[in-house]
Amino acid sequence: MEKRNQSSVSEFLLLGLSEKPEEQPLLFGIFLGMYLVTVLGNLIIILAINFDSHLHTPMYFFLANLSFADACYSSTTVPKMLVNIQTQSQTIPYGGCLAQMHFFMMFGALDDFLLGVLAYDRYVAICKPLHYATLMNPFMCMLLLTVCWILTNLAALLHTLLMAKLSFCVGNTIHHFFCDVVPLLQLSCSDTSTNQAALFTVGSIILTGPLSLIILSYINIISSILRVPSASGRQKAFSTCGSHLTVVFLFYGAAIGVYLWPPSSQSEGKDRVAAIFYTVVTPMLNPFIYSFRNKDMKTALRKLLA
Repeated sequence: MEKRNQSSVSEFLLLGLSEKPEEQPLLFGIFLGMYLVTVLGNLIIILAINFDSHLHTPMYFFLANLSFADACYSSTTVPKMLVNIQTQSQTIPYGGCLAQMHFFMMFGALDDFLLGVLAYDRYVAICKPLHYATLMNPFMCMLLLTVCWILTNLAALLHTLLMAKLSFCVGNTIHHFFCDVVPLLQLSCSDTSTNQAALFTVGSIILTGPLSLIILSYINIISSILRVPSASGRQKAFSTCGSHLTVVFLFYGAAIGVYLWPPSSQSEGKDRVAAIFYTVVTPMLNPFIYSFRNKDMKTALRKLLA
């Protein structure tokens, strides 16, 4: 095949989740419903937290930002997939593909960091309650959020700039439903060793760093919960921690399997299934698990709807 550099590649083809025409209407309906639930659920959480002064605390401040990140995270991939299904077109412009990859990685990494910050916030609240007001003051909350935004933007920008330098000459068909780093690297005929090294190094920091913080926080939280004399209090706390950890490991397990596991030609289908979990399912479940099961959030939602 004749080599083409990145300037000659004007568009890519996204194969989506299935190439069977009879399955397209079903996929469209399922993912449209999941996307609407995701956006509406996270928007309601943001409004409820903003309008209820009782929820103007560090935990709900980070929850509101997590809801915003989740809504944006799904919006970088699902709408384009729905448009492609509806119009029966699989194309995406070269610039649009890089932009989608950039924002997908940025909001995905922001989700990672916010999950870690939330775990740290709960650790301070449960294990160091007397120092909570000092350690999680408004300045510290804004500083943590600012650091999260800066680091995630830098990581996404690094991958985008490295990808823009590559040449593509193995075709322009992406075996995925959005422009991700790994499928794009598989299409390149350039030397991708730098990209692979950056992907593994940055991915290890972004994925395993917050995950380690979450695990350490929950180990200390569970140790504190075991010392609670009330059996009902322990059961309630364990139930909440179990729900949180379910979403955390669902998100991180799928992401680590895709970005840190050695790629293979047989992993395309598995990568697409894993991507559904951390791009669609987890952002849809977060409002229910982190907020709708919370008594204070239920009260705020009733006030908002009234």
